[in-house]
Amino acid sequence: MKLLLVEDEASLRRTLVDALRQGGYVVEVAADFAQAYEKIKLYQYDAVLVDLTLPDGDGLDLVRALKSDGSAAGVLVITARDGLDDRVQGLDLGADDYLVKPFHLSELNARLRALLRRRQFGGQHHIVFRDLLVWPEQKEVLVKGEPLILTRKEYDLLLYLLANPGRVLTKEAVAEHLCGDQVDAADSFDFIYSHMKNLRKKLQEKGADDYIRTLYGVGYKLSTD
Repeated sequence: MKLLLVEDEASLRRTLVDALRQGGYVVEVAADFAQAYEKIKLYQYDAVLVDLTLPDGDGLDLVRALKSDGSAAGVLVITARDGLDDRVQGLDLGADDYLVKPFHLSELNARLRALLRRRQFGGQHHIVFRDLLVWPEQKEVLVKGEPLILTRKEYDLLLYLLANPGRVLTKEAVAEHLCGDQVDAADSFDFIYSHMKNLRKKLQEKGADDYIRTLYGVGYKLSTD
């Protein structure tokens, strides 16, 4: 899952980035409004964590921008501003949740997991797709009841496909999802082919149907047929 963290306080930003990356998320950061605005215009995210009080703007305007662009990203507001008016305004603008500083990392993780479940999998704690059963919080994958061992990138790739059944995912979109904004520095997308090849091989070795389709020159699709 790919996140954007918008937080101007350097020490808190480092703490949150470390915790989120340890949790398996791909995390991009923005230290101010201008950086965050540029990133949400250029890249797609599964969730955006927004501080309201930024040195050069108001985080609520970032929420407005996300919603006006029709972004599918979940929005979690994290702020020291705990006034009722701020909460109501943020939620009215389309934020999914509101977390007041200071908070425990365990609560942040729980709120984020719940947000992503609601956004991508209808609030379900597990995902069922044909002969697959996935428990995202435990990062556990079963094929016909048998456990499937995947690398982190393979698991992230599988979850991305499951969150977008029947949709064509371009190589660029897959690369950005797996690697974040650093993909701009990549010489090629050959690493996607390797991860996809390994994922398909592991699935089929467990007896799964071959439901990942390659659209040559375009990308990939999880077939629902």
